[in-house]
Amino acid sequence: MNDTRTAAAKLDLADVTAAAARIGTSVVHTPTMHSRTLSSITGADIWLKFENQQFTAAYKERGALNALLLLTPEQRAKGVIAASAGNHSQGLSYHGTRLGVPVTIVMPRTTPTVKVMQTESVGGKVILDGETFDEANAIALSMEKQLGLTFVHPFDDPLVAAGQGTVALEMFADAPDLDTIVVPIGGGGLISGMGTVARSLDHKVEVIGVQAALYPSMYSHIKGQDLPCGGDTLAEGIAVKEPGQFTRQIIRNVVDDIVLVEEPHLEEAVALLLQIEKTVVEGAGAAGLAAVLAHRERFKGKKVGLVLCGGNIDTRLLANVLLRDLARSGRLARLQISLQDRPGALFKVMDLFNRHNVNILEIYHQRIFTNLPAKGLVTDIECEARDREQLEALISDMRRNGYSVSHVELN
Repeated sequence: MNDTRTAAAKLDLADVTAAAARIGTSVVHTPTMHSRTLSSITGADIWLKFENQQFTAAYKERGALNALLLLTPEQRAKGVIAASAGNHSQGLSYHGTRLGVPVTIVMPRTTPTVKVMQTESVGGKVILDGETFDEANAIALSMEKQLGLTFVHPFDDPLVAAGQGTVALEMFADAPDLDTIVVPIGGGGLISGMGTVARSLDHKVEVIGVQAALYPSMYSHIKGQDLPCGGDTLAEGIAVKEPGQFTRQIIRNVVDDIVLVEEPHLEEAVALLLQIEKTVVEGAGAAGLAAVLAHRERFKGKKVGLVLCGGNIDTRLLANVLLRDLARSGRLARLQISLQDRPGALFKVMDLFNRHNVNILEIYHQRIFTNLPAKGLVTDIECEARDREQLEALISDMRRNGYSVSHVELN
């Protein structure tokens, strides 16, 4: 195996087709399916590639396996190492164990326990060291030299990018008339491979990358900007501060444009995919749909392929996303109501909720920490409505009856 960190920026269709032949049936040929409902919502003709149905629930297996299969016998015996707290660690560990190749993964000490356990459960040896990914990566590179291991980069490697490109081979085989693909970008491995395939087709295919607005690293590089990069994003799988050196060169040649998406659109996309397609997708995996939702006019009328590139999302986080989506749609709400502290005051408010058939979930009283007079109180009521119209009708009725009501909105 060559040192791909110094390799020339070359990636072509032959590299991807060779990877596909090499990988064979060791990864799942995931379905590419048309979504009638999402097409209606977005105004585009939406086709979904369900890479969240891989064994480790992410496309990362493809590139990891392609790199593993090209190891020399000596490299296989000594083993491989990587720095990753995400899907690359699981894909590399799973296929390394299956092939009898020892796999060591360096993760930052701050990595959630569940990610450590997921990687260990598929055979990886996890070393927790460093406070950040950059520190963990430096430690992994140091161990590579000290122990004679082979470093497998999560994205900045031609062999990894070629393996990721097999996603596009399958997608275009199943939906050959796509005229646009929208692909999440973290370090750039997936879009490098998929864009290379798209550029080799007989018909023009627009290749659009998408990044979380909080982590616009490749966007800034390609467009010559210097946007801030950092923060808590739902799309943690593409939260990369420094894009690959190899991939940025490929992206310049094969990608037409990169767009950014804000957190509310990422949340909406995750919720829609679960509600409509009955499929669990992590924030990064929903970024393509989020881009179409955020830029509807740009994609209107086009036949768009989206990669649901991963499904590894914390269940508690998923629950929060779904509840927040219900709040944005008006089906869940928190109303803050000022009342006089006297018998029957709360009962009269409850009667209005009953008349409008709005279900009360929680009630909170506040008598002390309020700017109201001593005989006043603030009541927060969390409630569930059929839709926004039903909720607004209740609020209007309360105001007509003399109540001061404010609706606690989400950003």
